[in-house]
Amino acid sequence: MSDEHATVELDVTGPEPEPRRRLGRGARIGLIVAGSVVGIAALLVVADVVARGIAEQRVADEVRASLPAGVEGDVDVTIGGLSVIAQYLSGTMEQVSLSAPELVVDGAPLDVEVELRGVPVDLGSPVDRLDATVSAEQDAVNQLVQVPNSTGSITLGDATVGYEGELELFGQSIAYQVTATPTAAGTEVLLQPVGVEIGAGGGSLDLSGIVERVLGSDPIAVCVAEHLPEGIEVTDIAAAPGVVRVELEGSEITLDEAHLRQTGSCD
Repeated sequence: MSDEHATVELDVTGPEPEPRRRLGRGARIGLIVAGSVVGIAALLVVADVVARGIAEQRVADEVRASLPAGVEGDVDVTIGGLSVIAQYLSGTMEQVSLSAPELVVDGAPLDVEVELRGVPVDLGSPVDRLDATVSAEQDAVNQLVQVPNSTGSITLGDATVGYEGELELFGQSIAYQVTATPTAAGTEVLLQPVGVEIGAGGGSLDLSGIVERVLGSDPIAVCVAEHLPEGIEVTDIAAAPGVVRVELEGSEITLDEAHLRQTGSCD
C-alpha cells in the first residue's frame, strides 16, 4: 500500500479589516465647534478669575482709603456670586465679604467681619444691606466704652457685664459692684442690673436701701452710636468671659470716607 498524505491549507489571516470610516463634513465641523466652545469657555473662566482678583484688590484698596481717622488695619475682600465680569457689567456686585481680624479703632484691637449685599461698582453709592460681627476682648472694650457713672473697669462674664460705682450716703462714699445682662437696642446697649455687692466703708450705716437704689427698675443705657457710622445699629450682643461679640446691621450705607466719618448719635 502506498501512503497517501493529504495536505490541508488553513487560512489564519482572518477576515479583511473593514475600511476606516471617514467622518462626514458635518461631523468634523461639529467637533471643531465643540472644541472652540470649550476653549472659549476656558478663556472666560480664566478671565473671570483674573477679573475677580483685580476687583477684590480694588475694593480692598478703596475701603482702606475710606477708613476714618483713628481706624487702621488691613482689609481682605472676597466677592461672591458667579461671574464677576457679568456683575461688573450690571453695575452691582451681589455679595462682598470684608474681613479685618486685626482692625485697630482708637487704639483698641477688634476682629471685624462684614457682609455686604447689593454693592454698587461705584462705592460712592450706597450698598443695599450691611451685616457685621465685631469681636473684642475686655481690654479693648474698656478703651472704647464706659458705663455712665461707673468708677472702674468693665468686666465681661458669662452672658453678663460687670461694672463698679460709688454712692454718697450721709457724707460717706459707698462702693458697689454690679452684675448686669446686656441687651442690644439700636444705637445703645442696655445693661439691666441683676446683682449688686456693697463694698466696705459703710460702717454702722443702714445699707438696706442701697441695693434697691442701685438695681432700680430701668436699665442703664450705654451709647455706642458714636463709635459706628451713621445708620448702623446694634442688633445683638453676647458676652463671654473676657470677650464680647456684637452684631450690627444697616441698609443704604455708603462706604466712602465722607460717610464713614459721620458717626451716629444717641437721642
